[in-house]
Amino acid sequence: MTHASDDRIGLAATVVALTAEAAGLQTRIDELREELTVLNERMAAISAALPQPPSR
Repeated sequence: MTHASDDRIGLAATVVALTAEAAGLQTRIDELREELTVLNERMAAISAALPQPPSR
């Protein structure tokens, strides 16, 4: 193989690896967003259940 061919193969492998990593990171972002949504709902429920201070 020529040096140019090796460079193209290396570049292609890098692109494939980065694409796979990006997909994994996007999946984790989606999971974290869902967890934050659930946490926000729980916080709202707890806040609603707390006694309210008397109005002035």
